[in-house]
Amino acid sequence: MKLLSFCVSNIPSYGLLREDGVVDLTRHFLQYPSLKSFLAAMDNIPAEMLAHMPVDYTLDEIAFLPLIPDPQKILCVGMNYQAKRLEFNEQDPDPTLFIRFPDSQCGHLGEIIKPAASHEFDYEGELALVIGKRGRNIPVGRALEHVSGYSCYMDGSARDWQHTWFTAGKNWPSTGGFGPWLVTRDEIADPNALDIKTRLNGMEVQNDNTSSMIHHVPELIAYISTFCLLTPGDVILTGSPGGVGKKRTPPLFLRDGDIIEVEIEKIGCLRNHIVDERPESE
Repeated sequence: MKLLSFCVSNIPSYGLLREDGVVDLTRHFLQYPSLKSFLAAMDNIPAEMLAHMPVDYTLDEIAFLPLIPDPQKILCVGMNYQAKRLEFNEQDPDPTLFIRFPDSQCGHLGEIIKPAASHEFDYEGELALVIGKRGRNIPVGRALEHVSGYSCYMDGSARDWQHTWFTAGKNWPSTGGFGPWLVTRDEIADPNALDIKTRLNGMEVQNDNTSSMIHHVPELIAYISTFCLLTPGDVILTGSPGGVGKKRTPPLFLRDGDIIEVEIEKIGCLRNHIVDERPESE
């Protein structure tokens, strides 16, 4: 099953993606005003109920929102692929974690804004997971039970603002592409067996498999839930493969007019257009 957040005539909604279009689930579940709240209750909603709902929109009639527009937390894992660790000479064996703000995101086909103050705006394609079941101190063996599903993420990074830590480089407005949709957990048996690719203007710049993660998805959930209460709608970004622009010769950074795509096996392709930041007065 594929779920997504979208808007029509500037009215936000969420729905179920079918081959012939989108079912607007807000019309059927008024008690769940957002995808985040729907995910918290999804285990109690019979699949056959969803199967017979009529399509409301074609994909051409909607504008994609970030998959989870209102997460309580976006927890990001850095340096989680061996190739990336080698590029940055990372030695610490423990997961590297940082936070991304919810208002730094945009949806599929949306504009990713290159910060005017950055001359080193870089790409990072990542597997994102969305929590569906609340938990703390989650054992590795039961970690995937707390996942509602998976999606693609383009973690835009202002490298020249990542001084002693990542926060300032990761939270500029509309620098994190999230989508296009969530593929539910039942359709992906092993999140650490997925090909992941990033393309810049059609040129492949990252190509790996999630099996190359240093800390696999269940381990990340167990580790994070040790110090943090995970709740439905929370997002965990699992890290980016090697091949980032900062470490290329010559360096390769995002520019106005570029098209960036993140494609993950069994999920789909997230596509965004890069635009220069414009002054607020415009």
